[in-house]
Amino acid sequence: MPDNATLEYNGQKFEFPVIKGTENELAIDINTLRAKSGMITLDPGYKNTGSCESAITFLDGEKGILRYRGYAIEELAEKADFLEVAYLLIFGELPDKERLEKFHHDIKVESTVDEEMKKILDGFPKSAHPMGVLSSLTSALIAFNPVSVNVSSEKAMYYAIVRIMAKFPVLVAWTLRKKMGLPLDYGDDSLGYVENIHKMMFKKPNKEYVKNKIVIEALDKLLILHADHEQNCSTSTVRMVGSSHAGLFASLSAGISALWGPLHGGANQAVLEMLEAIEADGGDTQKYMAKAKDKNDPFRLMGFGHRVYKNFDPRAKIIKKAADEVLGDLGIEDPVLEIAKDLANEALEDPYFVERKLYPNVDFYSGIIYRALGIPTDMFTVMFALGRLPGWIAQWREMRLRNEPIGRPRQVYIGENLRPFVPLDRR
Repeated sequence: MPDNATLEYNGQKFEFPVIKGTENELAIDINTLRAKSGMITLDPGYKNTGSCESAITFLDGEKGILRYRGYAIEELAEKADFLEVAYLLIFGELPDKERLEKFHHDIKVESTVDEEMKKILDGFPKSAHPMGVLSSLTSALIAFNPVSVNVSSEKAMYYAIVRIMAKFPVLVAWTLRKKMGLPLDYGDDSLGYVENIHKMMFKKPNKEYVKNKIVIEALDKLLILHADHEQNCSTSTVRMVGSSHAGLFASLSAGISALWGPLHGGANQAVLEMLEAIEADGGDTQKYMAKAKDKNDPFRLMGFGHRVYKNFDPRAKIIKKAADEVLGDLGIEDPVLEIAKDLANEALEDPYFVERKLYPNVDFYSGIIYRALGIPTDMFTVMFALGRLPGWIAQWREMRLRNEPIGRPRQVYIGENLRPFVPLDRR
């Protein structure tokens, strides 16, 4: 296989090195394209453009493969907990018992959020979208931690990471409790990381907190499955903002805003809104399956298929089982969730969907679980952000340690040519 690719244009040939990844992915390094030829590439949405080399996540959409640092997502979801996976993504290896205990201990030490943050939270009306609140609170952390992280110091990087891993769940819980009209909670140091998140979010002031093992395990799996997903919109945003040497908190706040969009993190919210609309229209799932197959009908079945996975979403296989367990354990009778189960079953058997590989994806099942847990629909993307936190941190850390250049895409200008200025009285 040649080590170079040749571009020929207007009688001239230009050679560029071919880069090969550890999973045999090939890329043409066009770093010198403009200098050699005077041309640039045009790739709207960067669908064919690699912005970096990364050792964090491998994704093969055609084969339905997702791996974190070389570990299959199926094995991690079954055998590891979220804090282990977070450590793996950020630092590159699974922690031994001593390192994991230290990581958790250090997170507990940093888990207090300054009381003045409550004043910022109080400034938001209950009607504020939780993602806007979370992005603002994350950005506000900068005011209480104004010193930039010294990326050349391993110790400084570690404690910056520990600090956000500790405080972010508190901000998530406060965002929910503000919306629900509940008093703010700081959690319990005696609990595990995910169990503590659950308690901070849902403990009622007049009731004792009771742990539900099935619910905690389902939440743990959901966070693991959302922890990283290669160079998606929000992750690329975190790296882009961080490339200007903006701090970790500022970069994460930007990532939250990118995740907010309905084409990205808002997908699981869109699933529930669709299910609620079907329920309001009588709950006839077969009618809506027919609408989804009608090319002339604008209706779109949300939560089926995936723009990256051309086969079954590997995360959906894992979380479907958890969804069944949660619904079975809680014994919830909810017509919207019944509609969801009917749609999933019909799609898995309908030749139209099977042939096109339009299977229920992770957004579909995560929306079902979040609704079953009593999480408001507009909080779903906040839960996505909670899971994605370690992936964003890992990507930011990798980018800074490699001292990657500031992101600065080019463009092809299609505006007006040079023209003379026309004075106001002659326009």
